[in-house]
Amino acid sequence: MKRSLAAWAVGIVPMSSMATPAWAEPPPPAAAPAAPAEPVADEAPLGAKPSAGAELDPAPPPQSRRARINAEHRRLPWIRRWAPQRNLGEIGISAGVFLPSEEHDLYDPVTRPSEPFWSAGVDVAVRGGFYPLRSLGIEAEFNAMPTRMRNLTNDFAFVYGFQSHVVFQLPYYSVVPFFLAGGGLLGIRSNILIQGNDVDPALHYGAGVRIAVSRIIGLRVEARQILSASEALQGAGTGHVQVLGGITFTLGRKPPPPPPKLPPPVDPDRDRDGILNGVDDCPDVLGVAPHGCPDTDGDSFRDSVDACPEVPGVAPDGCPVKDTDGDGILDPDDDCIFEPETVNNYKDKDGCPDDLPPEVKKFSGTIDGIEFDTAKDTIRAGSRPLLDRAVAVLQEFPDIQLHIVGHTDDVGAPEFNLDLSRRRAESVKQYLVDKGIDASRISTEGRGMNDPRVPNDGEANRAKNRRIDFEVRSADSPAPGATPAPANTPANTPANTADAPVPGEVRGAGPGEPPAKQPGD
Repeated sequence: MKRSLAAWAVGIVPMSSMATPAWAEPPPPAAAPAAPAEPVADEAPLGAKPSAGAELDPAPPPQSRRARINAEHRRLPWIRRWAPQRNLGEIGISAGVFLPSEEHDLYDPVTRPSEPFWSAGVDVAVRGGFYPLRSLGIEAEFNAMPTRMRNLTNDFAFVYGFQSHVVFQLPYYSVVPFFLAGGGLLGIRSNILIQGNDVDPALHYGAGVRIAVSRIIGLRVEARQILSASEALQGAGTGHVQVLGGITFTLGRKPPPPPPKLPPPVDPDRDRDGILNGVDDCPDVLGVAPHGCPDTDGDSFRDSVDACPEVPGVAPDGCPVKDTDGDGILDPDDDCIFEPETVNNYKDKDGCPDDLPPEVKKFSGTIDGIEFDTAKDTIRAGSRPLLDRAVAVLQEFPDIQLHIVGHTDDVGAPEFNLDLSRRRAESVKQYLVDKGIDASRISTEGRGMNDPRVPNDGEANRAKNRRIDFEVRSADSPAPGATPAPANTPANTPANTADAPVPGEVRGAGPGEPPAKQPGD
Protein backbone atom coordinates (compact mmCIF):
# COMPACT_ATOMS: atom_id res chain seq x y z
CA MET A 1 0.00 0.00 0.00
CA LYS A 2 2.82 2.39 0.89
CA ARG A 3 4.53 1.55 -2.38
CA SER A 4 1.35 2.14 -4.36
CA LEU A 5 0.83 5.52 -2.73
CA ALA A 6 4.38 6.48 -3.45
CA ALA A 7 4.04 5.40 -7.05
CA TRP A 8 0.85 7.39 -7.40
CA ALA A 9 2.47 10.42 -5.81
CA VAL A 10 5.15 10.53 -8.49
CA GLY A 11 2.62 9.75 -11.25
CA ILE A 12 3.74 6.21 -12.15
CA VAL A 13 0.57 4.33 -11.29
CA PRO A 14 -2.84 5.89 -11.93
CA MET A 15 -5.04 6.20 -8.91
CA SER A 16 -7.85 4.29 -10.49
CA SER A 17 -5.73 1.10 -10.75
CA MET A 18 -5.34 0.77 -7.01
CA ALA A 19 -7.93 -1.35 -5.28
CA THR A 20 -8.35 0.51 -2.09
CA PRO A 21 -11.22 -0.08 0.29
CA ALA A 22 -13.63 2.75 0.53
CA TRP A 23 -12.94 3.12 4.23
CA ALA A 24 -9.20 3.39 3.51
CA GLU A 25 -9.53 6.13 0.97
CA PRO A 26 -8.74 9.47 2.53
CA PRO A 27 -11.27 12.16 2.00
CA PRO A 28 -10.42 14.43 -0.90
CA PRO A 29 -8.35 17.31 0.36
CA ALA A 30 -10.09 20.62 0.43
CA ALA A 31 -8.95 22.79 -2.40
CA ALA A 32 -6.54 25.39 -1.11
CA PRO A 33 -7.70 28.88 -1.89
CA ALA A 34 -5.82 30.14 -4.86
CA ALA A 35 -3.54 33.05 -4.09
CA PRO A 36 -4.80 36.13 -5.77
CA ALA A 37 -2.74 36.89 -8.76
CA GLU A 38 -0.78 40.07 -8.45
CA PRO A 39 -2.07 42.61 -10.88
CA VAL A 40 0.21 43.43 -13.72
CA ALA A 41 1.79 46.79 -13.37
CA ASP A 42 -0.11 48.14 -16.34
CA GLU A 43 -3.47 46.60 -15.38
CA ALA A 44 -5.91 47.82 -12.76
CA PRO A 45 -7.43 45.22 -10.38
CA LEU A 46 -10.71 43.73 -11.48
CA GLY A 47 -13.56 46.06 -10.65
CA ALA A 48 -11.31 48.98 -9.86
CA LYS A 49 -12.23 52.29 -11.35
CA PRO A 50 -9.60 53.84 -13.54
CA SER A 51 -8.09 56.91 -11.98
CA ALA A 52 -8.13 60.30 -13.64
CA GLY A 53 -4.45 60.05 -14.46
CA ALA A 54 -4.41 56.43 -15.57
CA GLU A 55 -3.10 57.32 -18.99
CA LEU A 56 -0.10 59.23 -17.59
CA ASP A 57 3.27 57.61 -16.90
CA PRO A 58 3.32 55.98 -13.47
CA ALA A 59 5.24 57.82 -10.80
CA PRO A 60 8.65 56.35 -9.96
CA PRO A 61 8.56 53.97 -7.01
CA PRO A 62 9.53 55.61 -3.72
CA GLN A 63 13.05 54.98 -2.52
CA SER A 64 13.67 52.86 0.51
CA ARG A 65 14.87 54.50 3.68
CA ARG A 66 18.34 53.02 3.23
CA ALA A 67 18.55 54.28 -0.36
CA ARG A 68 17.52 57.76 0.74
CA ILE A 69 20.10 57.81 3.51
CA ASN A 70 22.84 56.62 1.18
CA ALA A 71 21.87 59.24 -1.36
CA GLU A 72 22.13 61.95 1.29
CA HIS A 73 25.56 60.71 2.30
CA ARG A 74 26.76 60.72 -1.30
CA ARG A 75 26.35 64.47 -1.39
CA LEU A 76 29.67 64.67 0.45
CA PRO A 77 33.07 63.66 -0.92
CA TRP A 78 34.17 60.24 0.28
CA ILE A 79 36.91 61.58 2.51
CA ARG A 80 34.26 63.41 4.59
CA ARG A 81 31.27 61.20 3.88
CA TRP A 82 31.70 58.73 6.76
CA ALA A 83 33.29 60.95 9.39
CA PRO A 84 32.45 60.02 13.02
CA GLN A 85 29.20 61.26 14.53
CA ARG A 86 27.87 61.49 18.06
CA ASN A 87 26.15 58.52 19.76
CA LEU A 88 27.40 55.84 17.36
CA GLY A 89 27.66 52.18 18.27
CA GLU A 90 30.25 49.79 16.88
CA ILE A 91 30.85 46.07 16.86
CA GLY A 92 33.74 44.32 15.22
CA ILE A 93 35.87 41.26 14.85
CA SER A 94 39.63 41.23 14.40
CA ALA A 95 42.41 38.75 13.94
CA GLY A 96 46.13 39.13 14.17
CA VAL A 97 49.29 38.18 15.98
CA PHE A 98 50.02 37.92 19.70
CA LEU A 99 53.68 38.30 20.69
CA PRO A 100 54.01 37.22 24.35
CA SER A 101 56.91 38.09 26.59
CA GLU A 102 59.22 35.28 27.73
CA GLU A 103 59.00 36.66 31.28
CA HIS A 104 55.23 36.32 31.54
CA ASP A 105 53.44 35.54 34.76
CA LEU A 106 50.73 33.34 33.25
CA TYR A 107 51.14 30.13 35.27
CA ASP A 108 50.08 28.54 38.53
CA PRO A 109 53.10 28.81 40.84
CA VAL A 110 51.75 26.07 43.10
CA THR A 111 51.87 23.39 40.44
CA ARG A 112 54.39 24.36 37.82
CA PRO A 113 57.21 26.86 37.12
CA SER A 114 56.80 29.31 34.25
CA GLU A 115 57.77 28.28 30.75
CA PRO A 116 57.88 30.58 27.71
CA PHE A 117 55.25 30.54 24.99
CA TRP A 118 55.91 30.35 21.29
CA SER A 119 57.29 33.66 20.08
CA ALA A 120 54.12 34.38 18.05
CA GLY A 121 50.59 33.11 18.20
CA VAL A 122 47.15 33.73 16.81
CA ASP A 123 44.97 36.46 18.31
CA VAL A 124 41.21 36.64 17.60
CA ALA A 125 39.10 39.40 19.14
CA VAL A 126 35.48 40.48 19.28
CA ARG A 127 34.66 44.01 20.29
CA GLY A 128 31.80 46.35 21.06
CA GLY A 129 31.89 50.09 21.60
CA PHE A 130 29.89 53.25 22.10
CA TYR A 131 30.94 56.75 21.03
CA PRO A 132 28.92 59.44 22.79
CA LEU A 133 31.15 62.12 21.26
CA ARG A 134 32.64 62.37 17.82
CA SER A 135 36.14 62.31 19.26
CA LEU A 136 35.66 60.07 22.32
CA GLY A 137 34.33 56.57 22.94
CA ILE A 138 34.59 53.48 25.15
CA GLU A 139 35.12 49.88 24.04
CA ALA A 140 35.10 46.40 25.60
CA GLU A 141 36.87 43.46 23.96
CA PHE A 142 37.48 39.76 24.42
CA ASN A 143 40.69 38.23 23.00
CA ALA A 144 41.35 34.55 22.39
CA MET A 145 45.06 33.74 21.91
CA PRO A 146 45.63 29.95 21.60
CA THR A 147 49.31 29.14 21.65
CA ARG A 148 51.84 26.46 22.62
CA MET A 149 54.61 26.16 25.12
CA ARG A 150 58.18 26.31 24.02
CA ASN A 151 59.18 22.82 25.27
CA LEU A 152 59.92 19.42 23.84
CA THR A 153 56.27 18.44 23.49
CA ASN A 154 54.91 21.86 22.38
CA ASP A 155 52.04 21.60 24.85
CA PHE A 156 48.85 23.58 24.10
CA ALA A 157 47.78 26.53 26.23
CA PHE A 158 44.81 28.90 25.84
CA VAL A 159 45.61 32.51 26.64
CA TYR A 160 42.73 34.97 26.79
CA GLY A 161 42.07 38.55 27.76
CA PHE A 162 39.31 40.96 28.72
CA GLN A 163 40.03 44.57 27.80
CA SER A 164 38.17 47.83 28.15
CA HIS A 165 39.58 51.15 27.12
CA VAL A 166 38.86 54.75 26.22
CA VAL A 167 39.32 55.73 22.57
CA PHE A 168 40.41 59.16 21.42
CA GLN A 169 40.01 59.81 17.68
CA LEU A 170 40.19 62.54 15.04
CA PRO A 171 36.58 63.01 13.95
CA TYR A 172 36.94 64.88 10.67
CA TYR A 173 37.31 62.34 7.88
CA SER A 174 36.39 58.83 6.78
CA VAL A 175 39.95 57.81 7.66
CA VAL A 176 40.06 58.05 11.47
CA PRO A 177 43.34 57.77 13.39
CA PHE A 178 42.82 56.85 17.04
CA PHE A 179 44.64 56.27 20.30
CA LEU A 180 43.37 54.03 23.12
CA ALA A 181 44.32 53.22 26.69
CA GLY A 182 42.69 51.04 29.32
CA GLY A 183 42.92 47.98 31.52
CA GLY A 184 41.60 44.48 31.95
CA LEU A 185 42.58 40.86 32.69
CA LEU A 186 45.05 38.52 31.05
CA GLY A 187 44.64 34.81 31.80
CA ILE A 188 45.64 31.26 30.83
CA ARG A 189 43.94 27.90 30.89
CA SER A 190 46.04 24.77 30.44
CA ASN A 191 46.68 21.34 31.90
CA ILE A 192 47.81 21.47 35.48
CA LEU A 193 51.00 19.67 34.43
CA ILE A 194 51.74 22.35 31.82
CA GLN A 195 51.04 25.86 33.20
CA GLY A 196 47.82 25.45 35.13
CA ASN A 197 45.30 28.24 35.32
CA ASP A 198 46.00 31.88 36.14
CA VAL A 199 44.53 35.37 35.74
CA ASP A 200 46.49 38.59 36.15
CA PRO A 201 45.46 42.25 35.89
CA ALA A 202 46.89 44.09 32.88
CA LEU A 203 47.06 47.58 31.40
CA HIS A 204 47.28 48.34 27.71
CA TYR A 205 47.62 51.21 25.26
CA GLY A 206 47.86 51.43 21.54
CA ALA A 207 47.07 53.26 18.35
CA GLY A 208 45.53 52.51 15.00
CA VAL A 209 43.40 53.71 12.15
CA ARG A 210 39.85 52.99 11.10
CA ILE A 211 38.71 53.41 7.48
CA ALA A 212 35.00 53.66 6.76
CA VAL A 213 34.18 52.19 3.35
CA SER A 214 30.41 52.57 3.60
CA ARG A 215 27.74 53.81 5.96
CA ILE A 216 28.07 50.65 8.10
CA ILE A 217 31.19 48.71 7.14
CA GLY A 218 34.74 49.75 7.89
CA LEU A 219 38.26 48.36 8.24
CA ARG A 220 40.42 48.67 11.34
CA VAL A 221 44.13 48.14 11.96
CA GLU A 222 45.86 48.65 15.30
CA ALA A 223 48.77 47.69 17.52
CA ARG A 224 48.78 47.48 21.32
CA GLN A 225 51.21 47.04 24.16
CA ILE A 226 49.88 44.94 27.10
CA LEU A 227 51.57 45.51 30.44
CA SER A 228 51.25 42.74 33.03
CA ALA A 229 53.19 41.23 35.95
CA SER A 230 56.57 39.68 35.33
CA GLU A 231 57.41 36.06 36.25
CA ALA A 232 57.14 35.56 40.02
CA LEU A 233 57.49 39.30 40.55
CA GLN A 234 54.11 40.88 41.15
CA GLY A 235 55.73 44.28 41.66
CA ALA A 236 57.55 44.17 38.29
CA GLY A 237 56.09 44.15 34.83
CA THR A 238 56.64 42.94 31.33
CA GLY A 239 55.07 43.71 27.98
CA HIS A 240 53.19 41.74 25.34
CA VAL A 241 52.38 42.97 21.85
CA GLN A 242 49.13 42.64 19.88
CA VAL A 243 48.80 43.47 16.19
CA LEU A 244 45.21 43.24 14.95
CA GLY A 245 43.27 43.93 11.79
CA GLY A 246 39.59 43.38 11.11
CA ILE A 247 36.20 44.61 10.10
CA THR A 248 33.83 46.91 11.97
CA PHE A 249 30.12 47.57 11.78
CA THR A 250 28.88 51.04 12.67
CA LEU A 251 25.40 51.36 14.15
CA GLY A 252 23.15 54.41 14.38
CA ARG A 253 24.77 56.59 11.73
CA LYS A 254 22.49 59.45 10.76
CA PRO A 255 22.29 61.26 7.45
CA PRO A 256 24.54 64.30 7.22
CA PRO A 257 22.91 67.62 7.94
CA PRO A 258 21.49 69.28 4.86
CA PRO A 259 23.78 71.77 3.20
CA PRO A 260 23.17 75.33 4.28
CA LYS A 261 20.75 77.12 2.07
CA LEU A 262 22.50 79.61 -0.08
CA PRO A 263 21.14 83.12 0.11
CA PRO A 264 19.27 84.18 -2.97
CA PRO A 265 21.57 85.65 -5.60
CA VAL A 266 22.11 89.35 -5.15
CA ASP A 267 21.18 91.48 -8.12
CA PRO A 268 24.19 93.79 -8.56
CA ASP A 269 22.04 96.44 -10.28
CA ARG A 270 18.51 96.32 -8.91
CA ASP A 271 17.17 99.32 -10.82
CA ARG A 272 18.88 98.33 -14.11
CA ASP A 273 20.38 101.76 -14.70
CA GLY A 274 23.90 100.48 -15.35
CA ILE A 275 25.24 101.72 -12.00
CA LEU A 276 26.04 98.98 -9.49
CA ASN A 277 24.25 99.02 -6.15
CA GLY A 278 27.44 99.67 -4.20
CA VAL A 279 27.98 103.05 -5.86
CA ASP A 280 24.33 103.85 -6.65
CA ASP A 281 22.85 106.44 -4.27
CA CYS A 282 19.36 105.35 -5.41
CA PRO A 283 19.77 101.58 -6.02
CA ASP A 284 16.03 100.95 -6.40
CA VAL A 285 15.16 103.91 -8.65
CA LEU A 286 16.27 104.26 -12.25
CA GLY A 287 18.83 107.04 -12.44
CA VAL A 288 21.81 108.43 -14.31
CA ALA A 289 25.53 108.82 -13.71
CA PRO A 290 27.35 109.80 -11.61
CA HIS A 291 25.05 109.29 -8.61
CA GLY A 292 22.51 106.80 -10.01
CA CYS A 293 19.49 108.92 -9.01
CA PRO A 294 16.84 110.50 -11.27
CA ASP A 295 18.02 113.70 -12.98
CA THR A 296 15.32 114.92 -15.36
CA ASP A 297 17.20 117.94 -16.71
CA GLY A 298 20.56 116.14 -16.94
CA ASP A 299 22.53 118.79 -15.02
CA SER A 300 24.06 116.21 -12.58
CA PHE A 301 21.85 117.48 -9.74
CA ARG A 302 19.53 114.71 -8.63
CA ASP A 303 15.86 115.69 -8.77
CA SER A 304 15.46 115.38 -5.00
CA VAL A 305 17.86 118.28 -4.38
CA ASP A 306 17.43 120.19 -7.67
CA ALA A 307 15.48 123.40 -7.13
CA CYS A 308 14.79 123.48 -10.90
CA PRO A 309 14.45 119.79 -11.85
CA GLU A 310 13.04 120.54 -15.31
CA VAL A 311 15.70 123.07 -16.37
CA PRO A 312 19.47 122.42 -16.49
CA GLY A 313 21.30 124.50 -13.94
CA VAL A 314 24.46 124.91 -11.91
CA ALA A 315 25.56 124.97 -8.31
CA PRO A 316 24.47 125.53 -5.66
CA ASP A 317 20.79 124.74 -6.28
CA GLY A 318 20.68 123.26 -9.81
CA CYS A 319 18.91 126.26 -11.33
CA PRO A 320 20.16 128.22 -14.36
CA VAL A 321 22.45 131.20 -13.74
CA LYS A 322 20.40 134.39 -13.88
CA ASP A 323 20.90 137.40 -16.15
CA THR A 324 18.91 140.00 -14.22
CA ASP A 325 19.46 142.96 -16.57
CA GLY A 326 19.09 140.87 -19.74
CA ASP A 327 22.31 142.08 -21.35
CA GLY A 328 23.59 138.58 -22.14
CA ILE A 329 26.16 138.64 -19.33
CA LEU A 330 25.31 136.27 -16.50
CA ASP A 331 25.06 137.73 -13.02
CA PRO A 332 28.26 136.09 -11.66
CA ASP A 333 30.25 137.82 -14.46
CA ASP A 334 28.21 141.06 -14.54
CA ASP A 335 29.68 144.00 -12.60
CA CYS A 336 26.35 145.83 -12.93
CA ILE A 337 23.62 143.23 -12.37
CA PHE A 338 20.74 145.71 -12.63
CA GLU A 339 22.13 147.87 -15.53
CA PRO A 340 22.59 146.46 -19.02
CA GLU A 341 25.89 146.68 -20.85
CA THR A 342 26.38 149.36 -23.51
CA VAL A 343 27.78 147.58 -26.54
CA ASN A 344 30.30 150.02 -28.05
CA ASN A 345 33.46 147.93 -28.35
CA TYR A 346 34.73 149.37 -25.11
CA LYS A 347 34.62 147.13 -22.03
CA ASP A 348 31.71 145.23 -23.52
CA LYS A 349 32.13 142.25 -21.18
CA ASP A 350 31.97 143.98 -17.79
CA GLY A 351 28.18 144.24 -17.94
CA CYS A 352 28.07 147.98 -17.16
CA PRO A 353 26.88 150.92 -19.24
CA ASP A 354 29.74 153.08 -20.56
CA ASP A 355 30.80 155.49 -23.31
CA LEU A 356 33.96 155.68 -25.33
CA PRO A 357 36.36 158.15 -23.73
CA PRO A 358 36.64 161.37 -25.78
CA GLU A 359 40.31 160.62 -26.49
CA VAL A 360 39.37 157.26 -27.98
CA LYS A 361 36.47 158.68 -30.00
CA LYS A 362 38.93 160.92 -31.91
CA PHE A 363 40.59 157.78 -33.28
CA SER A 364 37.46 155.86 -34.16
CA GLY A 365 36.26 155.84 -37.75
CA THR A 366 37.98 157.44 -40.76
CA ILE A 367 41.28 159.01 -39.78
CA ASP A 368 41.92 162.00 -42.08
CA GLY A 369 45.52 163.06 -42.59
CA ILE A 370 47.28 159.70 -43.06
CA GLU A 371 49.07 159.95 -46.44
CA PHE A 372 51.39 157.61 -48.36
CA ASP A 373 53.97 158.00 -51.13
CA THR A 374 52.79 157.45 -54.66
CA ALA A 375 52.34 153.78 -55.57
CA LYS A 376 53.85 152.75 -52.25
CA ASP A 377 52.83 151.88 -48.71
CA THR A 378 55.38 154.31 -47.21
CA ILE A 379 53.81 156.71 -44.70
CA ARG A 380 54.63 160.34 -45.38
CA ALA A 381 56.41 162.28 -42.64
CA GLY A 382 53.51 164.70 -42.30
CA SER A 383 51.30 161.86 -41.03
CA ARG A 384 53.56 160.90 -38.15
CA PRO A 385 52.33 163.50 -35.54
CA LEU A 386 48.80 162.17 -36.01
CA LEU A 387 49.95 158.59 -35.54
CA ASP A 388 51.99 159.58 -32.48
CA ARG A 389 48.82 160.92 -30.87
CA ALA A 390 47.16 157.55 -31.63
CA VAL A 391 50.08 155.81 -29.91
CA ALA A 392 49.52 157.93 -26.79
CA VAL A 393 45.83 157.04 -26.67
CA LEU A 394 46.54 153.33 -27.05
CA GLN A 395 49.08 153.53 -24.25
CA GLU A 396 46.61 155.34 -22.00
CA PHE A 397 43.86 152.76 -22.58
CA PRO A 398 45.59 149.36 -22.66
CA ASP A 399 42.28 147.44 -22.89
CA ILE A 400 41.55 148.96 -26.30
CA GLN A 401 42.24 146.95 -29.43
CA LEU A 402 42.47 148.51 -32.86
CA HIS A 403 41.42 147.13 -36.22
CA ILE A 404 43.01 149.10 -39.11
CA VAL A 405 41.25 148.96 -42.50
CA GLY A 406 42.72 150.31 -45.76
CA HIS A 407 40.48 151.54 -48.67
CA THR A 408 41.01 152.74 -52.28
CA ASP A 409 38.89 154.21 -55.05
CA ASP A 410 37.75 152.37 -58.16
CA VAL A 411 40.59 153.39 -60.47
CA GLY A 412 42.87 150.55 -61.51
CA ALA A 413 42.79 146.79 -61.26
CA PRO A 414 40.78 145.44 -58.29
CA GLU A 415 43.55 142.99 -57.36
CA PHE A 416 46.12 145.77 -57.13
CA ASN A 417 43.80 148.01 -55.14
CA LEU A 418 43.05 145.18 -52.65
CA ASP A 419 46.75 144.45 -52.11
CA LEU A 420 47.70 148.15 -51.82
CA SER A 421 44.99 148.78 -49.21
CA ARG A 422 46.19 145.84 -47.17
CA ARG A 423 49.85 146.91 -47.30
CA ARG A 424 49.05 150.45 -46.26
CA ALA A 425 47.04 149.14 -43.27
CA GLU A 426 50.03 146.96 -42.36
CA SER A 427 52.36 150.00 -42.60
CA VAL A 428 50.21 151.91 -40.10
CA LYS A 429 50.24 148.91 -37.74
CA GLN A 430 54.01 148.59 -38.01
CA TYR A 431 54.44 152.27 -37.13
CA LEU A 432 52.37 151.82 -33.97
CA VAL A 433 54.22 148.64 -33.01
CA ASP A 434 57.56 150.36 -33.48
CA LYS A 435 56.36 152.97 -31.02
CA GLY A 436 55.74 150.36 -28.32
CA ILE A 437 52.19 149.11 -28.89
CA ASP A 438 51.79 145.33 -28.51
CA ALA A 439 51.24 143.80 -31.96
CA SER A 440 48.59 141.48 -30.54
CA ARG A 441 46.33 144.49 -29.92
CA ILE A 442 46.24 145.51 -33.60
CA SER A 443 44.75 143.70 -36.55
CA THR A 444 44.62 144.84 -40.17
CA GLU A 445 42.47 144.38 -43.22
CA GLY A 446 42.52 145.62 -46.83
CA ARG A 447 39.19 146.13 -48.57
CA GLY A 448 40.38 147.76 -51.75
CA MET A 449 37.58 149.52 -53.57
CA ASN A 450 34.84 147.31 -52.12
CA ASP A 451 33.65 149.63 -49.33
CA PRO A 452 33.46 153.25 -50.63
CA ARG A 453 32.28 156.09 -48.39
CA VAL A 454 30.65 157.87 -51.29
CA PRO A 455 30.08 157.00 -54.95
CA ASN A 456 33.22 157.14 -57.07
CA ASP A 457 31.65 159.66 -59.49
CA GLY A 458 34.23 162.42 -59.30
CA GLU A 459 37.69 163.34 -58.17
CA ALA A 460 36.49 164.77 -54.87
CA ASN A 461 34.54 161.64 -53.98
CA ARG A 462 37.41 159.35 -55.05
CA ALA A 463 39.72 161.27 -52.70
CA LYS A 464 37.27 160.64 -49.85
CA ASN A 465 37.28 156.89 -50.61
CA ARG A 466 41.10 156.69 -50.47
CA ARG A 467 41.38 156.42 -46.67
CA ILE A 468 42.46 154.59 -43.48
CA ASP A 469 39.76 153.63 -40.92
CA PHE A 470 40.33 152.80 -37.25
CA GLU A 471 37.78 150.41 -35.69
CA VAL A 472 38.04 150.45 -31.91
CA ARG A 473 37.47 147.13 -30.18
CA SER A 474 37.63 146.07 -26.55
CA ALA A 475 40.25 143.58 -25.40
CA ASP A 476 37.61 140.90 -24.87
CA SER A 477 36.11 141.23 -28.38
CA PRO A 478 37.48 138.92 -31.07
CA ALA A 479 39.24 140.84 -33.80
CA PRO A 480 38.61 139.80 -37.39
CA GLY A 481 41.59 138.50 -39.29
CA ALA A 482 43.36 140.56 -41.92
CA THR A 483 42.53 139.94 -45.52
CA PRO A 484 45.53 138.19 -47.15
CA ALA A 485 47.23 139.80 -50.13
CA PRO A 486 46.97 138.16 -53.57
CA ALA A 487 49.82 135.70 -53.99
CA ASN A 488 50.94 136.92 -57.42
CA THR A 489 50.92 140.68 -56.67
CA PRO A 490 54.32 141.91 -55.40
CA ALA A 491 54.39 144.73 -52.89
CA ASN A 492 55.35 148.28 -53.92
CA THR A 493 54.82 147.45 -57.61
CA PRO A 494 52.65 149.57 -59.96
CA ALA A 495 49.77 147.83 -61.57
CA ASN A 496 50.77 148.31 -65.24
CA THR A 497 53.76 150.66 -65.74
CA ALA A 498 55.98 152.80 -63.59
CA ASP A 499 54.04 155.89 -64.64
CA ALA A 500 50.62 154.37 -64.13
CA PRO A 501 48.34 156.21 -61.74
CA VAL A 502 48.06 154.67 -58.28
CA PRO A 503 44.40 154.20 -57.36
CA GLY A 504 43.52 155.11 -53.83
CA GLU A 505 46.62 157.29 -53.28
CA VAL A 506 46.38 160.76 -51.77
CA ARG A 507 48.31 162.69 -54.38
CA GLY A 508 50.39 165.78 -53.67
CA ALA A 509 53.92 166.83 -52.99
CA GLY A 510 53.40 167.20 -49.28
CA PRO A 511 51.01 168.18 -46.54
CA GLY A 512 48.74 171.04 -47.44
CA GLU A 513 49.48 170.78 -51.20
CA PRO A 514 46.41 170.13 -53.33
CA PRO A 515 46.44 166.80 -55.05
CA ALA A 516 47.80 166.79 -58.56
CA LYS A 517 45.25 165.70 -61.08
CA GLN A 518 46.23 162.53 -62.89
CA PRO A 519 44.72 161.04 -66.02
CA GLY A 520 41.91 158.74 -65.08
CA ASP A 521 41.46 160.14 -61.55
